[in-house]
Amino acid sequence: MRFARPILTRLFATGLLATLLTGTLVSTAPAAEVQEHAAMSQTFRNPVNPSADPSLMFYNGKYYVATTRGDRIGIWSSNSLATLLIQPEQVVWRDSNTTRNTQMWAPAFRHVGNRWYIYYTASDGVDSSHRMYVLESAGNDPIGPYSFKAKIADFGEYAIDGEPITVNGQQYFVWTGPGRGMGGPQQLYIVRMSNPWTSTGARVAIPADGGCNEVREGPTPLYGRDRIFLTYSTCDTGKPDYQLWMKSLANNADPMVAANWQQHPGPIFSRNDSTGVWGPGHHSFFKSPDGTQDWIAYHGKNTSTYTYDFRTSRAQKISWNADGTPNLGSPLAAGATQSLPSGDPGSANYWINDTQVGTGLNQVEYAGNWSSGSGCGNQCFWSDDHWSGETNATATIRFTGTRVALLSVKDTGNGIAGISIDGGPEQRVDYYSSIRVGEHLTYLSPALAAGQHTLKVRVTGDRNPSAGSSIISLDRIEVY
Repeated sequence: MRFARPILTRLFATGLLATLLTGTLVSTAPAAEVQEHAAMSQTFRNPVNPSADPSLMFYNGKYYVATTRGDRIGIWSSNSLATLLIQPEQVVWRDSNTTRNTQMWAPAFRHVGNRWYIYYTASDGVDSSHRMYVLESAGNDPIGPYSFKAKIADFGEYAIDGEPITVNGQQYFVWTGPGRGMGGPQQLYIVRMSNPWTSTGARVAIPADGGCNEVREGPTPLYGRDRIFLTYSTCDTGKPDYQLWMKSLANNADPMVAANWQQHPGPIFSRNDSTGVWGPGHHSFFKSPDGTQDWIAYHGKNTSTYTYDFRTSRAQKISWNADGTPNLGSPLAAGATQSLPSGDPGSANYWINDTQVGTGLNQVEYAGNWSSGSGCGNQCFWSDDHWSGETNATATIRFTGTRVALLSVKDTGNGIAGISIDGGPEQRVDYYSSIRVGEHLTYLSPALAAGQHTLKVRVTGDRNPSAGSSIISLDRIEVY
C-alpha cells in the first residue's frame, strides 16, 4: 500500500496509519471515517458548486461548470471534481443591453468545431420577457473570451432553458415555453437548427407528463445505445418535489413528430427524504475523464421548506438498465463520500468531522461550553454537530493543506462567528437563516501556503436583529 506524503502526515496525526498497518484501532473515529481517510485521495463530497442549474463537463484535462448567476455568465474550472467547489468564478459575460442583462439563467455548453457556444436565458427584469440567447467563443477555450452571437428560437413569447440536441446528425433546439392549453403553464418545444446560433422553420410542441400541473423545464438530452432520452424537470423548483421525468425517441425517428416521443411513466430522479435531499433537478450529464462512466450534475437542497434559496450543485454517477434506459438512482446525501469519476487525477482533500475531538492534527479542540448531538439528523454530516451560544467559546482545528471550508447548519437561532486562520484577523460570518438548512458552505478560507495551519471559530455573542440567539454550529470541515 502506497501513500502520498500529505496523506501519510494526516494518517500519523489521527492514529489511522497504525490501524491500516496493524489492524488495531487507535483512533476514536468511526469505522466509516477510517475507510474515508484510507481512500481520501480518490474521493469527493457534494456540493461541487454553491449555485443552481449546473451545466458541467470535462474537456481537455479539466472540469468546467456554469450555473445560474442572475446578472452574468460565470464559469468555474478544476483539474479534479474534488476541488471544483473552491475554485474562483471566472466571469465570461456581462451585457450592457438592458433588454437581456438581468434574470440570466441556466447556461449550457456546446462545442462545435473549434468554437464554444453558451446558451442561456435572460430578460429585462420582467419574467414574461425571458428569451434565449447564445454566446460564441473566440477560440477553442471553454473560458472564452466570448461575444454575443444571437437571440435564438424566438417565437414572440416566454422562452427559457434552451439547448441543442443531435438526432441522426441533425441539430435541433429544445426549450421550455408556454403550455398553450396542454396541461400546464409551460411545455417543451423543439425546432430545427441551421447552425449553432440559428433556428429555422416552425416549432413543434412535445407534450410531457410530470406528476404536477406546473413547469416542464430544463430539457437535456442523454444519448443511449438505440434511443435518445430527453430528460426534464417538473414542478416548482422552490418545492421539495421538484424532480426529473423523461421522454425518449428511437434513433431513426423524426423528432419533429410529437407522437414519436415516448413518455416514460413516473419520475426518474426525485426527493430522497432519508438522505436529506429535496428538489433535485435542472441537470446536465457528463462523461468521466476516461469516457467510461456517465454522470449527472444537478441542483438540490438540504431543506424541505419551499424556497428558491440554498440550491447547490451536486454530482453522482449514473448507470444503465438492461433495456437500455438510464438509471439515475436516488440523490445521495450532501456529505456522502463518493469515488471520483474514472480517470480523475484525484486530490489531497479530506474531511474532519466535529466529533473528532482532540488537540492533535485533524482534530477539533473545544474551549468553553459546547453541546453536541444527533438532533439535526440528515441535515448534518454524519447526523451530528456541535453548537455553542457562549460568548468567546472556541473550536480550534489544526490541519495540513492549502484551503479549508466549513459546511454547517444555518438556522433562525444562529448568530455571528469570528473565524481566523493562524492567529490572523477575524472574519465575521453570519450563521443565521430564515429557514433551517444543513451542510451549507458558511466559510471558505483564502489560499494558504502548503503546510500546517490553525483554524479558529469563535462565538462572538453577536447576532443580527432577525436571529433568535447567537448560537454557532460546527459540523463538517473540508480540507484541500
